[in-house]
Amino acid sequence: MKKISNIRPLVFYPPFLLLITAVILSFVNLDSFLGVTSVINSWILSEFSWLFSIGTLFILGTCVWVYFSSIGNVKIGGENATPLLSKWRWFSIALCTTVAIGILFWGTAEPMFHLHSPPSSLGLEANSADAAKFAMSTMFLHWSFTPYAIYSIPALMFALAYYNLKMPFSLGSALYPIFGKRVQGKTGQVIDAVALYALVAGMAASLGTGILTLAGGLDNMLSVGTGPVILGLVTLAIVSCFIISAASGLHKGIARLSSLNTKVFFFIAGFVFIFGPTTWILSMGVEGIGSYLGNFFQKSLFTGASSGDKWPQWWTIFYWANWLAWAPITALFLGKISRGYTVRQFLTFNLVLPASFACVWMSIFSGTALHMDMNGDGILNKALQATGAESVIYTMFDNLPLAGITAIIFIFVSFLSYVTAADSNTEAIANLCSDNSEAVLSGEDNEESNNNFILKAIWGITIGFIAWVMTSFAGIDGIKMMSNLGGLPALFIVLACNVSLIYCVINGTFTKEIKDNSLITSEKEVTQST
Repeated sequence: MKKISNIRPLVFYPPFLLLITAVILSFVNLDSFLGVTSVINSWILSEFSWLFSIGTLFILGTCVWVYFSSIGNVKIGGENATPLLSKWRWFSIALCTTVAIGILFWGTAEPMFHLHSPPSSLGLEANSADAAKFAMSTMFLHWSFTPYAIYSIPALMFALAYYNLKMPFSLGSALYPIFGKRVQGKTGQVIDAVALYALVAGMAASLGTGILTLAGGLDNMLSVGTGPVILGLVTLAIVSCFIISAASGLHKGIARLSSLNTKVFFFIAGFVFIFGPTTWILSMGVEGIGSYLGNFFQKSLFTGASSGDKWPQWWTIFYWANWLAWAPITALFLGKISRGYTVRQFLTFNLVLPASFACVWMSIFSGTALHMDMNGDGILNKALQATGAESVIYTMFDNLPLAGITAIIFIFVSFLSYVTAADSNTEAIANLCSDNSEAVLSGEDNEESNNNFILKAIWGITIGFIAWVMTSFAGIDGIKMMSNLGGLPALFIVLACNVSLIYCVINGTFTKEIKDNSLITSEKEVTQST
């Protein structure tokens, strides 16, 4: 077992101690703890909904602009850089690292909320055709191009800074073009610490949905319930697997799991498409896409302010906060594995293809759920109200052929999906918490370096424990609060990366040969000078 070496104290200790303190306080007085976090959460939603909405739209617009700009042909790592991964492995890792458990958990449960409880300000009748169309178009908004743009911007900016400018493995490197050396050294560690806190909060929130999905499946099959003990056992199994997988490195663990995960995704989507209401899926998918595109700006900027409608805060803004919480640290991993490909290829494999897959997935699963509920006397909504969101997908499978087999496969892919996503992020967390600047600058850095099992285990256990506390004692509302608390600081980091990328494109930073060796500065050198 490797020892922790060259640990970056300002990155590791503040978020770790803050999160541990939160967990202890939740045990000492859960009601008071939830009361405080609820107040903070409400403040974030009421004061910053507008910024989440306009900020994410701005990020997506930047992706489109960059894709067609002159920087599109720039190769990450320079003209002589060789790809770290094949295109299939690259796509599967990008898909699974970002999709995680959310697409499985919410693909069938979320449409039930929108169908039966649409935004009051829109005047839609519950369980109506208009509500169904709204539900489908909303799934595309929440799960396709905007979310993947949130990941792509910081990942692309970091990849270019890390490989082309030879900057340290730090989020501060992505901000170097606009802030210079001020974002290195101790300042860079503070930025990384904020991003690390945001990711751990976001991972805990997503792990919470994973725990609920798996526990719901086990309860559906074995009637074991979904109490704290079962949730704890499920958490232990997930955390143990992703720590072990992360410790095995990129090619042995992460790439193989992602490839298998993606293949199972395609298999299960194909099964539901063939044995579900195929014609309805195709028709409703097309209609939903039309509504999504036709009302894209209105839906993207819907805050409910004029009518006092809280629906956007508890759905759209919740999603933006959750995706943003994951984005900064995930960007380090996605940027690192993109070596040897062009900027345009990067956006294709990290934005266009995963978002297109999400549209297909939601057409199949959300479309099937809507059809089954509307033509089955509200069967899925009844399951939602009776036993919670985690039971909806299994109720749907119970009404399709081979129910027992498909439920087992879904439990397996749910387990595998979160393990795969958490796997890559614990890899990034471990690298971020230890200073590997010298290895990067000397050219010794590779995908297997700096694997620190102790750091991965510490953060894996911390994330799992937080998720277990929130799911066992705070439920879905607790999960949403964790996402929002992590998403706000991450929003400012991602927007800063967005401005940095725009600055580089306008100034042609990466379209001309880099000759200024002053850009190649290790974090240790900057720290010593300060």
